[in-house]
Amino acid sequence: MNRRVIGVLAAGVLLAGLTPAAAAAPGRSYGQRELQRDVDAIRATGATGVLAEVQADRDVHAARAGVADLRTRRPVPWDSYYRIGSDTKTYTATVALQLVGEGRLRLTDTVERWLPGLVTGKGNDGRRVTVMNLLRQTSGLADYIAVQLGDGRDLTPEKYRENRFRPSTPREQVAVAMTRPPEWVPDAADPAGETHWGYSNTNYVLAGLIIEKVTGHPWEQEVHDRIVEPLGLRHTITPGTSAYVPQPSATAYMRFPGRKELTDVSIAPGGGADGAIITTARDHGTFLRALMGGRLLKPAQLAQMKQTVKADDFVQAPGVRYGLGLAWRPAGGCGGVWFHGGSSFGVISESGVSPDGRRAAAVAVSTYRPGGDGQEAQDRASLRLVDGAVCAGTA
Repeated sequence: MNRRVIGVLAAGVLLAGLTPAAAAAPGRSYGQRELQRDVDAIRATGATGVLAEVQADRDVHAARAGVADLRTRRPVPWDSYYRIGSDTKTYTATVALQLVGEGRLRLTDTVERWLPGLVTGKGNDGRRVTVMNLLRQTSGLADYIAVQLGDGRDLTPEKYRENRFRPSTPREQVAVAMTRPPEWVPDAADPAGETHWGYSNTNYVLAGLIIEKVTGHPWEQEVHDRIVEPLGLRHTITPGTSAYVPQPSATAYMRFPGRKELTDVSIAPGGGADGAIITTARDHGTFLRALMGGRLLKPAQLAQMKQTVKADDFVQAPGVRYGLGLAWRPAGGCGGVWFHGGSSFGVISESGVSPDGRRAAAVAVSTYRPGGDGQEAQDRASLRLVDGAVCAGTA
């Protein structure tokens, strides 16, 4: 499976996965009619419910399709909360880069300096892994989720229900990753300059622990104090150990491998710095525009975030590159789109923002069918929406 498309663990933790697609050429204009057309196209792939919002300097458009619940057939709420999965990584990287800008953290600092003795064993060496490696996914560390998932035989509705109230701690997650050797160890002469890329949720678990060590506060508090409160994101939360999503929201459905039925997977562990955040399309788009518009990072740190390496297996699209918690892909007519994306139990979050922060799009699809019927078409339709909406007016 693609690294962004592995689904959920037997252990029940939130998977920070992403979705494959090829970029589509944007239109020269993109308004309510175009947005509804593209939302309907996502729904037509078999998704139960879709909500999308496009923000620009002078207007906001929202569209929805399908239903929030297959039993009641109620519509998807306009202000629906949803889990954004690995889109959380962009928030985590932003906090880390703010600390860099304040001189409290360096990108060349090693994991060993801040978390002595945590990354060790099986060839893992925290002295050779830097903050830069963590944020850019160039550490070589094993993905704790992939380790827990194993051969996937436990990826079943029964195991999901058994474990959906069993969160794991960050240190437990790192310990799982340390049971496997790294895919590589960063260059001893210049570990921060390593360009060998491989997606691992363990990197962002460690980043969250480092943020806590540097500030003396939980990762969640720093996200709130530095991003949520200053931007007025009143509908963005970090759930901690809670397994519930606030209302209103759409029911999250997952088709487990080898099963025909959709399972309600709305209840799930909260996750951490690699994939915990619950938000709305409005709040997430506001965050992305503020980030790229220079409201959250100093120019030097925003430039560091945009320093990318090749990430060929991040999504199934050509030319994708990964920076510090943010990725870039080509998009016809506007040069490219900055994005991340995420998947969790039954929800796919897809979003993107223009380089100047003037336009952003956020899409929530409340159906996840990993490796199954319709998922690839759903993912491609979501990315076509994002590319068209973000690139509109810039061709």
